[in-house]
Order: sequence, then structure tokens, then C-alpha cells
Amino acid sequence: MLEYKFDVQMLIEGEGLSEDAINDHFRENFEGDCLLAVGDEDLIKIHFHTNKPWEVLEYCASLGDVYDIVVENMERQAEDLEG
Repeated sequence: MLEYKFDVQMLIEGEGLSEDAINDHFRENFEGDCLLAVGDEDLIKIHFHTNKPWEVLEYCASLGDVYDIVVENMERQAEDLEG
């Protein structure tokens, strides 16, 4: 069984985005692992494993326009189920 069930990925488009601030917010406020928040002040790619993807989506939506959103259940994938 995985510690964190969901793989969350998305793009955030906005103005004045900061990789460092986003990374800090994730580490201070969300339980999870495999954090990747990279890009520039206009576009950030997010990748994160968590049990509460809705919290991640809500935060990211507060930063700008979110799109290319993927939330995958990794436990189902590990069992070869659609996920």
C-alpha cells in the first residue's frame, strides 16, 4: 500500500509566480512527497503525491489559471485497474 495515493499534476499560468514560494507553501501546508514545482513567473508545472488532491487544486487555483490537470489513483494503477 502506498503512503500517498494520488498523483496530482497540473500547469499554473499567472503573473509573478515563484517556484520558491510555491515549494515552501507545499512543504509547510500539505502532506505528500515527490514535489516538483518548476517554471517561471508566468507558468509553473506541478507534480505532487498526496492523499488530499482537492487541497492542492484549491491552492493552485488561487495562484492563477490551472489547466492540464491530472489526478491519478496510483493504488488502482498498481493493481492494473484504470485509474
